[in-house]
Amino acid sequence: MSRLSVPNLETVAGPSGQIYAQIKKAIGSVPNTFAAIAAYGPAALKAVLAADAVLAAGSLTKRDQEVIKLVISEVAGCDYCVAAHNYLAKLAGVKPEAVKQVRDGQPTGDAKRDALVGFVRKLAQTSGTVSDEDFVAIKTAGYTDAQLVEISLAFATTVFTNVFNRINDTEIDFPAVA
Repeated sequence: MSRLSVPNLETVAGPSGQIYAQIKKAIGSVPNTFAAIAAYGPAALKAVLAADAVLAAGSLTKRDQEVIKLVISEVAGCDYCVAAHNYLAKLAGVKPEAVKQVRDGQPTGDAKRDALVGFVRKLAQTSGTVSDEDFVAIKTAGYTDAQLVEISLAFATTVFTNVFNRINDTEIDFPAVA
């Protein structure tokens, strides 16, 4: 059971109700994390959704976006986000065995994806300026300067939801991760 209560999504009005209706219309249901964030910070959820719209219009593939979010969530230990992005990565076309390899920090056999996973994992596990070697490696793998901005945006929004879900102990409403 999540720590923060969420109002009845069908009857709530105002900014939260508007966001719930938009999400339900777009994807059919409101994930528990979005319901809780919107209940207490509708502007915060709008910011996350706007960032996701920027990412959707960018040049990173949906697969890359979900891999980034999965790696960050795994490193942060956010069980909710690991379950969500494990599921969403598969929906985006990442093979189940590759999803597990990404979570475990093991090579997937896709050099570009593996470079992205290694780069994001290092960002999540360290502090300070990225080394010249790591910068050259991600660029050599084929990621553009614009994609480095997108990687940063995906990283930032995922950290927000990871932290929120760790505080809230959000009840997982995605398939369990084996």
